[in-house]
Amino acid sequence: MPKITFRFYEELNDFLPKNRRKADFETMYKGKRSIKDMIESLGVPHTEVDLILVNGKSVDFNYILQDKDRVSVYPVFESLNITNVTHLRKTPLRRNKFIADINLGNIVKYMRALGLDLFYDSLLSTREIIEISERENRIILTKNSKLLKFKDVSHGIFIRPGTTTEQIRRIIDYLDIKDDIKPFSRCLQCNTLLDVVPKENILNKIPPMTIEFCDEYFQCQSCGKIYWKGTHFINMMRVLKQILD
Repeated sequence: MPKITFRFYEELNDFLPKNRRKADFETMYKGKRSIKDMIESLGVPHTEVDLILVNGKSVDFNYILQDKDRVSVYPVFESLNITNVTHLRKTPLRRNKFIADINLGNIVKYMRALGLDLFYDSLLSTREIIEISERENRIILTKNSKLLKFKDVSHGIFIRPGTTTEQIRRIIDYLDIKDDIKPFSRCLQCNTLLDVVPKENILNKIPPMTIEFCDEYFQCQSCGKIYWKGTHFINMMRVLKQILD
């Protein structure tokens, strides 16, 4: 039976059992196997992989494994220039938009508060998430590595354990999207962009005490919710500062 030697690097080891982390290990296979199928059978989603070397040469996901191949698998590189090798994912999305699965409700409010376009519906099935992601070019955010192994998924990020602040910071760093952040430009409830609205147009919708101390208001283009810089704004700014620092 053909035998392959694998080595996974950096955070890709999180998907492996302890005895296979940060070390060479051998595995056998039957029949004709693509390297993509083999990597995912070992537990690593293809969306987390950016470079594969077989016997020292860069290959794509369609490479068919050969007996005694030595395979090195790398995640996204943050500082190393690998422009001359085979990138495995499709070209980056021109505009970063997201869709989160049911287990990530904790990050929704704060990502939208940063102005990031995040679709979320706790009632969506896995198939519906994938279809929306494909149709609207949205990056899937999930704690479920199995979701990222579907062949229809081209852009996805596996969200590792941590605080809400840590998880959002990792997304921002991973995609290098700090320049896309526009705090309080998007509705926290429905994800739609906000418009500046004159105070006199919404007097009947604002608490009397708020009218006295605040003159700047914003309204959602879709659901009509009104926002102003009150106590809630100050508390949220404190969290956003922790994410961006």
